[in-house]
Amino acid sequence: MLKIKINDKKEHLVEITPSGTSGIINEDNFTLDLLKVKEGNYHILRNNKSYNVEIISADYQEKCFTIKVNGNKYQLAIKNKYDDLLKSMGMQIAGAGKINEIKAPMPGLVLEILVSPGQEVQKGDPVMVLEAMKMENILKSPADGIVKKVNVEQKQAVEKNQVLINFE
Repeated sequence: MLKIKINDKKEHLVEITPSGTSGIINEDNFTLDLLKVKEGNYHILRNNKSYNVEIISADYQEKCFTIKVNGNKYQLAIKNKYDDLLKSMGMQIAGAGKINEIKAPMPGLVLEILVSPGQEVQKGDPVMVLEAMKMENILKSPADGIVKKVNVEQKQAVEKNQVLINFE
């Protein structure tokens, strides 16, 4: 079960089947026809209505996405049951402490490196731009720290979980 907050306002409870084309939204069953037009662009039919969806940006670490549906822009913040469990235990604060490294959340291409060794970063500061599936993903620092080493170069291809940046 996911909790999806749209534009920092309305929250929806969503459960999606592994196929991604059916599930439950706020206790109502749904099915849809999904067609991938190109990377980051989809055409969806639901209840005889047509929707053109474009993924503008994706921050997998923070689980925040910006999409455009039929020309209207929406900010999505997604939480799963584990996020709620950690929050209820007060452990989300523990995870925001000292960091040792940032890993690639997915395979991609390093477009831009925004930090250098010795640089101090704050939680949420952008550190790198990674292109994946023709979308630019801004990787942000999960906590305060000082950059020890940047392990990649601009235009370098990276694999999922590859260490990109080390911190002191």
